[in-house]
Amino acid sequence: MSDNTKIEWTDATWNPITGCAVVSPGCTNCYAMKLAGTRLKNHRSREGLTVETKSGPVWNGKVRLNAEWMEQPLRWSRPRMIFVCAHGDLFAEGVPDDWIDMVFAVMASAPQHTFQVLTKRPERMRDYLFARRHLPFPNIWLGTSAEDQPRYSARWPFMEDIAERGWMVWVSAEPLLGPLDLLATPLRKVGPDGKAHLARPPMWVVAGGESGPGARPMHPDWTRALRDQCQIHGIPFLFKQWGAWKPVPWKLERTETETDAEYIERSEKECSTHALSRTGYLIELDHKPWSWARVLPQPDTHHAVKLVGKKVAGRVLDGVEHNAFPEGLA
Repeated sequence: MSDNTKIEWTDATWNPITGCAVVSPGCTNCYAMKLAGTRLKNHRSREGLTVETKSGPVWNGKVRLNAEWMEQPLRWSRPRMIFVCAHGDLFAEGVPDDWIDMVFAVMASAPQHTFQVLTKRPERMRDYLFARRHLPFPNIWLGTSAEDQPRYSARWPFMEDIAERGWMVWVSAEPLLGPLDLLATPLRKVGPDGKAHLARPPMWVVAGGESGPGARPMHPDWTRALRDQCQIHGIPFLFKQWGAWKPVPWKLERTETETDAEYIERSEKECSTHALSRTGYLIELDHKPWSWARVLPQPDTHHAVKLVGKKVAGRVLDGVEHNAFPEGLA
């Protein structure tokens, strides 16, 4: 839990519940999961929540209520955006409804804050809200994570149901592992009546690449497409990060005054070591960026990328830092 988190789209994190289970490819390198099984594995809030595997610690499905942290937002007087259950999922299978009740009671009692809830289980979030007939709270933003089109197509219809009840709904496309069309199905069927309804896009989109050990690269066309869709539909867009991998030049044009050594040094520093297809397939290039074997232009089928780390990669997309939030809500 942190009151000064470095997460670009929030101000603080709040972990009244910790623990989760792996449900989709976006979970593979979950930072909270790795932390729970390494540096924090003996902390009371994380102990016993992971199992050790050949690929490192993995959530085992157990969850824990951290009662001592439950009322923390009530002690924060200055308004904040608060990421709820950053080290778990409020709607994970093992979380009892009465724990969720307590979290919602605190959020409802702290209208000065904006609470940002993210889940990979929007079907349970919808069922919970509908069963309790909760009126929408303007300070509670309900979101789902979707790393690619299959996950978005499966999860977003539940968020549309929630939006129809007046809730603010959003999507986090991080880590973005494939292209994503926000309105791939313009008409959908809702409820037992089978009536067709127009699809509802998210009210806010956050996108970013994966960081940390084992990070998978993000094709720049995927996030550009999301940015462009948001612009067309008037959706606030926040680009969180490139992640560990960054798009770089395929090959540099050599200047007339450059020596061989200078050109080789500049190419090694700036150019790609790998190429990423639009479908997410990464290949390591077997020729140097300065060699005659690598020619311009870059092939249409792949984009040049390089593993440089999150800090070096930054969060600028085509010369712009995207930091949009829903108007009047942040």
